[in-house]
Amino acid sequence: MDLTVTRTYAAPPERVWAALTESELVMRWWGPDGFSSPRARMDVRPGGASLVTMRSPDGFELHNTWTYTVVDPPHRLEYVLRFSDDGGRTLAPSSLGLPADIPEAGVPHEVTLTPSGHGTELTVTERGYGSADTVALSRLGLEQTLEKLAAVL
Repeated sequence: MDLTVTRTYAAPPERVWAALTESELVMRWWGPDGFSSPRARMDVRPGGASLVTMRSPDGFELHNTWTYTVVDPPHRLEYVLRFSDDGGRTLAPSSLGLPADIPEAGVPHEVTLTPSGHGTELTVTERGYGSADTVALSRLGLEQTLEKLAAVL
């Protein structure tokens, strides 16, 4: 099952692109409400892999790698998100207490930025979840995270 969320920001595509790809900006918005991001080691290029950490209010850290297949600034990013340890080694999502139907091979993401009026329409599509419950959980986190991105922009 897939999920798509679209938001429009009052910022040009180049500014939104920077917020998606520059370490110091990603750390300001990555993660749902109440989470912080103490690390975003970005390597945004085809074949590159970023390592991003989000920390819960009680100090639990979740690490993700984003391995890029398409990088077309400032229009499109495609990458596979995988859960990992703090060194970037892939872990099964279920080993972290996450739903077992999150694909162990990773969740493909497509991010598009389209000029819209005086701003940018951002669309994020996540693919391959195993149930509607997991899609709903991911949607909640993604919508909260994109709201935090709006505050950065």
